[in-house]
Amino acid sequence: MGKAKKIKANKGKKVPLEKQIEDDKFAKPSTRVKMRQRNDEDAEFVDSNLSQRILEQARLQQEEIEDDIGPASKKPSSAPRLGAGSEESGDEDDTDSMAGDFYEKIEVDEEDERALEMFMSANPAPRRTLADIIMDKVTEKQTELQTQCSDVGSLQIQELDPRVKQMYEGVRDVLAKYRSGKLPKAFKIVPNLRNWEQILYVTDPSRWSAAAMYQATRIFTSNLSEKMAQRFFNLVLFPRVRDDIAEYKRLNFHLYQALRKALFKPGAFMKGLLLPLCESGTCTLREAIIIGSVVARNSIPVLHSSAAILKIAEMDYNGANSIFMRIFFDKKYALPYRVVDAVVFHFLRFQRDRRELPVLWHQALLTFVQRYKGDVSTEQRELLLELLRHQSHTTITPEIRRELQHANCRDVEMVEPMTQ
Repeated sequence: MGKAKKIKANKGKKVPLEKQIEDDKFAKPSTRVKMRQRNDEDAEFVDSNLSQRILEQARLQQEEIEDDIGPASKKPSSAPRLGAGSEESGDEDDTDSMAGDFYEKIEVDEEDERALEMFMSANPAPRRTLADIIMDKVTEKQTELQTQCSDVGSLQIQELDPRVKQMYEGVRDVLAKYRSGKLPKAFKIVPNLRNWEQILYVTDPSRWSAAAMYQATRIFTSNLSEKMAQRFFNLVLFPRVRDDIAEYKRLNFHLYQALRKALFKPGAFMKGLLLPLCESGTCTLREAIIIGSVVARNSIPVLHSSAAILKIAEMDYNGANSIFMRIFFDKKYALPYRVVDAVVFHFLRFQRDRRELPVLWHQALLTFVQRYKGDVSTEQRELLLELLRHQSHTTITPEIRRELQHANCRDVEMVEPMTQ
């Protein structure tokens, strides 16, 4: 049997016993550096035949890559996509390739787009931006002796020090050309200010680059309350996203990431962005598909999704409503009966509608029936079957009818155990 190992005592200073025990368990790295001499005789070299084969395989792989890329992709892009005029088109190609990992290239059918336009609002309400609200508040303050905003959700207006205003005008110039790296510290403290909206107005969010908008969304989503984040999404992010889609027929990668980051506050995202888009009456098919992909690819709590479905089902119909409802249905939530009833009444409203409904409406109804046919009552099932006699589609309606006829309704499931 070996002898017990003695605990080494440190000379010159008193060390607690538990520290000595812990130090004795582990080996300490030596401070001595070993210098090894390398002999040229031991070095291994690749012979000439193997080197030639390696170079040949590398050349063949390079030719395959060039054939896959094709000559069209080697042409420089004519318009930069990241917002600032000084940005180069080389980064645009990298950004577009990264964006492909998050949503596929969108091809909009012209017939579906025309059918959707029939249900758009003829007289949409004017869209208010942060600048409009700031100017209204400034005018109000000029007419009154003193304006005190007691509501926590209202806008706070204060007299800005000229030095503060000059500093944030410099931040404005930085954000207009920002692409990567650290943001100015003065910008990071904006969410903690009482008059943060007034400061944002000085920085001019309409001129921010797309990368700056993403970084700003990260900061404001993390530091603002849900009510304040809702205002930021509605007044800053929402107009920028719509303008970018209208201008370029697609959404910038950084703005798409900003939408995903905004979903970290799902209540603010729904109230500040998704529901205003549906209520505007001017949501295009392209906007609905892009923003819908953000909803489809990210996890959202059931309560927020249920509230969104309930609000969409109760508002005036436009084609975008069907897209968002179908996306929520595909998430397969266990919806409350109140939400299911609201969706049923939403579809029943079209029983006497003389307009030709778009395919999106029939697809949304099919998805709802497939996912929630067991949550409707017997009376609602009969009303939906009656609806199919007035609103039908050649290929989709027979599938909807088959699902409804084989459905086990919620009231039937309650009665059967009692009879047994």
